[in-house]
Amino acid sequence: MSAIRTREHFEKEECERLAPFALRSVESRGRVVPEPEHPYRTAYQRDRDRIVHSRAFRRLEYKTQVFIYHEGDHYRNRLTHTLEGAQVARTISRALRLNEDLAEAIVLAHDLGHTPFGHAGERALNRVMREVGGFDHNRQSLRAVDLLEERYPGFRGLNLTYETREGIVKHGRSWEHAVPLPPETRQPGLEAQLADVSDEIAYTSHDLDDGLRSGLLGMEQLDTEPYWRALRADARRRLGPVSDSVLNAQTVLALLNQLVTDLVEATAERLTAAGLRSAEEVRNARRRFVRFSKEMERRFLHLKRFLRKNLYHHPEVTRMSREAERVVADLYRIYSEDPARLPPQVPDRFDTDGRARAIADYIAGMTDRFALAEHRRLRDSDAPA
Repeated sequence: MSAIRTREHFEKEECERLAPFALRSVESRGRVVPEPEHPYRTAYQRDRDRIVHSRAFRRLEYKTQVFIYHEGDHYRNRLTHTLEGAQVARTISRALRLNEDLAEAIVLAHDLGHTPFGHAGERALNRVMREVGGFDHNRQSLRAVDLLEERYPGFRGLNLTYETREGIVKHGRSWEHAVPLPPETRQPGLEAQLADVSDEIAYTSHDLDDGLRSGLLGMEQLDTEPYWRALRADARRRLGPVSDSVLNAQTVLALLNQLVTDLVEATAERLTAAGLRSAEEVRNARRRFVRFSKEMERRFLHLKRFLRKNLYHHPEVTRMSREAERVVADLYRIYSEDPARLPPQVPDRFDTDGRARAIADYIAGMTDRFALAEHRRLRDSDAPA
């Protein structure tokens, strides 16, 4: 008996282990460009690995989550956010007998299209691109995996499966895309649904942690938020005398655990009640199944509103965001006015992708530090001698 486990072994194991409404790799709708299967990896494992080995994934290390990279080494960036979200997705998938590899692949790819400086850069590019279709990071993530990565001789992009691409699209299909979009269904698969919520769980919990670490969120201020106040009081009772840093960390962990547990239990109840027999029944459902209970949804919404008001719109974060938007808008203007300042591979794509879109692709791919350095270089070269 061979010690080697082949792709067929993994596919057989999926069919035995996964719930009937999960997406099995052996039933994938395939890739835009057909390829031979890999001997040791399923289709979704292969998607995951292609994403992790992409240049766009590596660049996430120096892209903003909330705090620009030079604000400190311990704050989350887009890469660490993505990894935390992927771990949440794997936990939920495993508990619900869904396809962990697919859910992980979707989360790992979901922010590949983010600009430097996070949502601030996205807002700036959307404004300057308004007349030519706008810009959003979900659309850009699909462009990254379908068009912008150059690793294979027979196609542009990574040629991911239909199911992974379905999860990346998220919302919005009214824009042109050079590769056929996944067919629209009433709902995405469960793995795509949980990837979406896993992202929210991850950024809400770790942004709280970073807000506390930075001092932008104070304890008196946080104690006005009912859910946080209850979680912290419970942690204090359980732990006894501990430092504030340990108490805060344990409160964030309790939040993360409660959100994941509630989502798993509430989703399982809906799936059981619906009696689903296939992934297609999920796609044809009137509402998404992966949702919190009503009470947790209320608490979570209140907590997110608190963060929006007190962290994301904090004067210091707003100041950084304004500066970041100015840098991105300046880069777009300078490149548009003088394409000779671009590396040659960008103007080479003007005819196929459009001048504005090719420039936006280049800027969106920048890291925070490269965008700042490039802005400084271009600005200095324009200064009078």
